[in-house]
Amino acid sequence: MKNIVYFDLETMRSADDVGGWSHIDKMGMSIGVTYSTGNGGYSIYPESEVNDLIEELQRADLVVGFNHIRFDYEVLHGYTTLDLRQLPSLDLMVDLQGILSHRLKLDSIASATFGAEKTADGLQALKWFKQGKLMEIAEYCCYDVKITKMVHEFGAENGCVFYNNRFGKKLSVEIDWSTA
Repeated sequence: MKNIVYFDLETMRSADDVGGWSHIDKMGMSIGVTYSTGNGGYSIYPESEVNDLIEELQRADLVVGFNHIRFDYEVLHGYTTLDLRQLPSLDLMVDLQGILSHRLKLDSIASATFGAEKTADGLQALKWFKQGKLMEIAEYCCYDVKITKMVHEFGAENGCVFYNNRFGKKLSVEIDWSTA
């Protein structure tokens, strides 16, 4: 069985805190979460266990995330000399952007496809970090990983996903994640 690892992380600092988006590697990971089809469960990693997270990603047959190549991997590059972009990855946002020529939010896909909405956002996670509320970050991050997994599995099974455009209209987009 293929070990697909679904992945998301939250940061300690915002782009403004580190001097802009060109310094993502300085944002620091507050919490990272994975779901592995190999072991059938979630793993939650605080910053002190970032190397364990990186090792899990390296063991994956495929890492699936939403904007993880450009963002999450770059955050992790602050902790390792490895080029994580070399890992076998499917970035759902990047794939959909290549088809649609514009970026979608995970929330617009989740709400149109499942009627589910994200429980918070990255700015809320930053506030929680400053308040020391790591459990809230972990719960939010687990939920994002679950939604990412659901979107990927739905797309692989049905050859499409739904999304709400900026005017609130529900549309579908054909994708091919069956081999991913």
